[in-house]
Amino acid sequence: MANFQSQLARERQTIKERIERINQSLRQIDYNPGRYIELEAQTSPDPEIRDFQSELRACTEGSLTGSEDAQYSEVKFLQVKAIIERFRGREGQTDLDRRWTRKVADVRNGFVFAAAERWREDGKEYEHYTDSGGKSGGQKEKLAYTVLAASLAYQFGLELHEKAGAVNSRTFRFVVIDEAFGRGSDESARFGLELFQRLNLQLLIVTPLQKIHIIEPYVANVGFVHNADGRESLLRNLTIAEYRAEKAAHGK
Repeated sequence: MANFQSQLARERQTIKERIERINQSLRQIDYNPGRYIELEAQTSPDPEIRDFQSELRACTEGSLTGSEDAQYSEVKFLQVKAIIERFRGREGQTDLDRRWTRKVADVRNGFVFAAAERWREDGKEYEHYTDSGGKSGGQKEKLAYTVLAASLAYQFGLELHEKAGAVNSRTFRFVVIDEAFGRGSDESARFGLELFQRLNLQLLIVTPLQKIHIIEPYVANVGFVHNADGRESLLRNLTIAEYRAEKAAHGK
């Protein structure tokens, strides 16, 4: 039981370390002029998770020093037995215990995540985001793109650069973004594309046609998908130069 508790503690620490690594990337991104975003991993207030962690600690408290007291040993045995029985699934409560086990044994559920927008000058908090409620579509997208870019930087070990193409890398960094930029503002879409370009990512963007004017400066090829009768889809590939030539010929 002590080893199990130690393993959960190591996994919780890994999450905290990864959040800090992502925050190192986030500090390189101007979320707004003079401000950056910082992720926060806070302890979950969920009573089931809190009670489980308390029960787990109770099982191991004093166990390393040991005790010859029979009553003490019996108490520890019953504490461990209660947890193991729930892991196995008690008679008549198998489904409930299975759900409980998945919940408390997944260390990710032990955190709730928030984001703080801070001034670069002194690190003071400008705004705190516990969720995206009350934010416009563009604001939600901008926050999501910022965290996504920082996460990709962490995942691939990338550096953000002031200008796109600052580093000519031959590594494969392929990212697919489906239903992109359809609901957000043009400003947030440009913000996200600028971030991805600074990471030298290879992007495949699936987006409604009305957003093509936003994406055009950032792509090398365009693929138009057309489905006339709902039975067969046709794909036409154009380089961005061919697309611009056709657009100019049609006066658009």
